[in-house]
Amino acid sequence: MVYEAVKEGMILRVRLTPNSSSCNKGGIYEVADGKAYVKISVVSIPEKGKANQELIKYLSKALKVAKSQIEIIGGETDRCKKLKINGDSEELCRRTENWLKEVK
Repeated sequence: MVYEAVKEGMILRVRLTPNSSSCNKGGIYEVADGKAYVKISVVSIPEKGKANQELIKYLSKALKVAKSQIEIIGGETDRCKKLKINGDSEELCRRTENWLKEVK
């Protein structure tokens, strides 16, 4: 599972690919320890937080939440990131599940 509900919202794990030809999501990426990440590509380069900003903008639209509700809580300079999305955890998990069903 690439996300988990927490008291204040949801934690989402993302594997970010910057400097891509388009901004989109791919499949699910699993690391050796068994954790799963949703793959997302962005056009921006990984310089001065541009790729992270584009990731937050993309997730904001995909999950229909304000950009201010999304914060990177782990992996700010890594490909594998942990994001906290503040809000109603049940609603966020439902939206995320629907969004993930669209993953190729």
